[in-house]
Amino acid sequence: MDTNQPTYRTDIRQELSSLLKIGVPVIITQLLQMSMSFVDTVMAGRLSPEDLAAVAVGSSTLMPFVVLCLGCMMAVTPIVAQNVGGRNFKLIGKNARQVLWLSLILAIPSFFLLRNLDFILVLIGITDEIIPIASGYLKAIAWGIFPAYAFGALRYFNEGLSVTRPAMFIAVIGLLVNIPANYVLMFGKFGFPQLGAIGTGYASAIVFTVMFIAMLWFTVGFEAYKRFDIFGKFRWPEKKYLKELLSIGVPIGISSTMEVTMFAVVSLLVGTISTVAVAGHQVAINFASMTFMIPFGLSVAISARVGQSIGRKRPNEARFRGYVGVGLASTIMAFTAMTMFLFPEYITGIYTDDRAVTDVAVQLLFMAAIFQLSDGLQVSGFGALRGLKDTKVPMYVNLIAYWVIGIPLAYYLGFIAEYGAQGLWGGLIAGLTVAGILHNIRFYRKTKALENSAVKI
Repeated sequence: MDTNQPTYRTDIRQELSSLLKIGVPVIITQLLQMSMSFVDTVMAGRLSPEDLAAVAVGSSTLMPFVVLCLGCMMAVTPIVAQNVGGRNFKLIGKNARQVLWLSLILAIPSFFLLRNLDFILVLIGITDEIIPIASGYLKAIAWGIFPAYAFGALRYFNEGLSVTRPAMFIAVIGLLVNIPANYVLMFGKFGFPQLGAIGTGYASAIVFTVMFIAMLWFTVGFEAYKRFDIFGKFRWPEKKYLKELLSIGVPIGISSTMEVTMFAVVSLLVGTISTVAVAGHQVAINFASMTFMIPFGLSVAISARVGQSIGRKRPNEARFRGYVGVGLASTIMAFTAMTMFLFPEYITGIYTDDRAVTDVAVQLLFMAAIFQLSDGLQVSGFGALRGLKDTKVPMYVNLIAYWVIGIPLAYYLGFIAEYGAQGLWGGLIAGLTVAGILHNIRFYRKTKALENSAVKI
């Protein structure tokens, strides 16, 4: 009898407990980081419409760089998880050092690009009065790119070890620093000049620095990490480990960027319909973004659990853990879908009392409810594949699902078939559904192939 085969009722309960223990702090961390952006937006709105618009434009311009680079560093999570499973403790310390070097390597070009994006703002047609403020915001927040990427590197390293609570507590600290830093620098308090939206950029840089220092302090001081010899002495970047990080991480970064840009393109297309459509879209997409944090957080836990099983050379256990995670993510998203179907008026009432906007938002929330399951399937399936270090083929899947199917279908349904904003969201549903189905099929086939190889050996 194979003692590695799960006894399902007991093991499912244990696995669900492990996934939630790892994943819930990640969910809370993501929501806290979203709340920082919310705080920036609300406080900028107290200044002027131009400052509010500048923060919106600046953060939208910043996002592709951050998503791409942080995605590249997410490779350290499955690498470390597999080393944990294989008891390769020296490699764990090496990967911690190398992902920090990678964060610096990626931060240098990001810094200079963010400080020289005026031509992009002109090219996309941003109005003249907003460009100087948005450009100033990007130049200010660029100083925080180095600690932001370094924090991400250490956070993903810790997630590979299934240690996720410190990042959650540090995100709380970040939020508590963000509010007074914004207040002082935006409004010119305690002798500081009034910097407006540009002050938001400097405040964010301060927050990133505080969060990195806190995460570094934890990682250096945590007793359980002493055996990894992470910072025992200075070591230069090593090509072998950087190459592994990039070979796994670049496809993750590109995949994440393609998904973000698909939603961004749909948002821009909605903007050509009407102001009311844009407002309704913003309400629905903001709520859907928050519910998405649940399967995203679980996907991190799935990557770690699957990676540890692969490190122990137990592909059947990896498949079991992966699909328990996918099932959990899908079940939770079914409940969020029901919430959107049953209480759309209540949800939109949190955001607006404008009747026209509410009508559009309610229609789009029904569409968002449909893609909850698809979103849960795709992000959890992709998380399971990350645990296998399988990221290149999923990148091509996302390219086809989002840019060959999703965007063209959104355009067709929205404008040619004249379904408007609902049609555009139909394209989102199609893209996410294709990605979700294909990622999960691939995960099954990959783990089955690994299992068959192990049996032959």
